[in-house]
Amino acid sequence: MKPDEKTISKEKEALIIRKYQQYLKLEKALSPNTLDAYLTDLDKLLRFLKAENTGILEVTPDDVQHFAAGLHDIGIHPRSQARIVSGVKSFFHFLVIADYRESDPAELVEGPKIGFKLPEVLTVEEIDTIIATIDLSKNEGQRNRAILETLYSCGLRVSELCNLKLSDLYFDEGFIKVEGKGSKQRLIPISPRAIKEIKNWLPDRNLGKIKKGFEDYVFLARWGNGISRIMVFHMIKELAEKAGITKNISPHTFRHSFATHLLEGGANLRAIQSMLGHESIATTEIYTHIDRNMLRSEIIEHHPRNIKYREEK
Repeated sequence: MKPDEKTISKEKEALIIRKYQQYLKLEKALSPNTLDAYLTDLDKLLRFLKAENTGILEVTPDDVQHFAAGLHDIGIHPRSQARIVSGVKSFFHFLVIADYRESDPAELVEGPKIGFKLPEVLTVEEIDTIIATIDLSKNEGQRNRAILETLYSCGLRVSELCNLKLSDLYFDEGFIKVEGKGSKQRLIPISPRAIKEIKNWLPDRNLGKIKKGFEDYVFLARWGNGISRIMVFHMIKELAEKAGITKNISPHTFRHSFATHLLEGGANLRAIQSMLGHESIATTEIYTHIDRNMLRSEIIEHHPRNIKYREEK
C-alpha cells in the first residue's frame, strides 16, 4: 500500500503536524509571527478536510483545488488567498520530503492573480463603531440597528434582507429562512444579538403604518411598505460617514466582512459557503451532508460579534 493511500489515526496526524511545525521553525527559520500565520492557514485546510472526512495522506489534487476555489467563492481577498495556498503547498511539500507521501497534491495548484478588485472588509471594531452611531431616539433607529446586526450576523444579500418575512423567523430554533438567487430557500443560523435587536424593533414596527401586502415583512419603511435596496445602501453610507470611516462600503461589505471574519475565526469553509448560499460546480454536491446543528455551531461559535456578546452577558 502506498503512503498516499494510508488512513492514519488522529494521534499520528497530530504528530505529523507537530513535526511540520518543527520543520518550519528549525529548517525554514521562520519568525514566530510567520510561523503562527502558516499554522493558522494550515488549520483552515484541516477543518475543510475534517468536514470532507478526508485524511491528510488521502488528499487528492481535486481536494486542494476545491479548497482553493472555496476561498475565492466566499470572497477572500486575493492576497490572503495567495498566502493560504502558499502555506498549503508548503505543508504538502513537507509531507513529500519527510516521506509521508509519494506525491504532492498541491503541486499544480496555483494561487490567484493579484489585482482583482474585491469589496472592502470592515474590521469588527469598525462595524461596532458604525452600529454605535445609530441614533436610537429616532423612529427608524432601532430598525436600522436590527438591519445591520442581521446583515452582519447572517451574511445576507441586501435583497434577502429586504424580503425577510416574519413567518421566516424561527427564533426558538435559532434560524431564519431566506430566499436567495433562483428562488432557492435556505436556513441560516441567526445570532442571539441579532434576535434581540429584531425583537426590540418589532413593537415599533407593529405600532406604525403597514400597507396592504406588507403585513409579513420584517423591515418596513416609515410609510408602511418594504424597505428598498437603495434605502439600505444610503443608510449604510450615511452611518459610515458619520462614524468617520472612509472605506467605500455598501450592504455587500457586511456580507463580505461576515465571511472573512468567520474564516479567520476558524469556521469551516463549507459551512460559510452554505450560509452564503453559494452553489459553484465544485461545491453544490457537498451541502447535502452539512448537518444543521453543525452549521449553527460553526457560525455562532466563530462569529466575532457572538463571542463578544457572550462575554458581555
